[in-house]
Amino acid sequence: MKTGIIFLLLSAWFSYGGRAIQKAYTLSPGYAVDIHGTFSIHSWSERIEKVSGDMEGSLNTDGSVDVSSIRIVMGARSIKGDMGSVMNNKTYKALKAEANPDITFLLTVPIRLTQLNGDGKTATLQGNLTLAGVSRPVIMLVRSFKVVKGTMSFEGEQKIRMTDFGVKPPSALFGTMRASPDITIDFKTDFINKEQ
Repeated sequence: MKTGIIFLLLSAWFSYGGRAIQKAYTLSPGYAVDIHGTFSIHSWSERIEKVSGDMEGSLNTDGSVDVSSIRIVMGARSIKGDMGSVMNNKTYKALKAEANPDITFLLTVPIRLTQLNGDGKTATLQGNLTLAGVSRPVIMLVRSFKVVKGTMSFEGEQKIRMTDFGVKPPSALFGTMRASPDITIDFKTDFINKEQ
């Protein structure tokens, strides 16, 4: 009987490959997701105020993390910029926010991450970004990744071209200034496992 139990435990271990069990993490409220771009004569920035997300990952004995899934959902109509409500409304219109209220990122390729301390080393996350109802593959750059007491913290950026998603860059001053189609989304997010 004892031998049978040991055999079953070993079988389960080897069938799983000896990997740590994946755990669920939830995005904490302390996130910061900002959009940066340029007009013909100056730069502009916006903040996405409503963001939710979750991920699954397992912490390995060497300190690395196997990430199997990430899902981030951003509210298109929660975007607030530094140029006032008129420009905010133009942004919502450009993003077709009425019909497509969510901007989403989904990880498509599992990855093993090691700690990154912002010292020039980076990692990339491959996923699909859905913006204005259009989904396209993207590469997200991670500059900092840390694991502290059940919290996994990411910092990085995502460069995109709005026109790739069928988005016409917004304009100002009766069309005399038009935003560049190239923007950068900077993010700082903490994912928390509440069981730890």
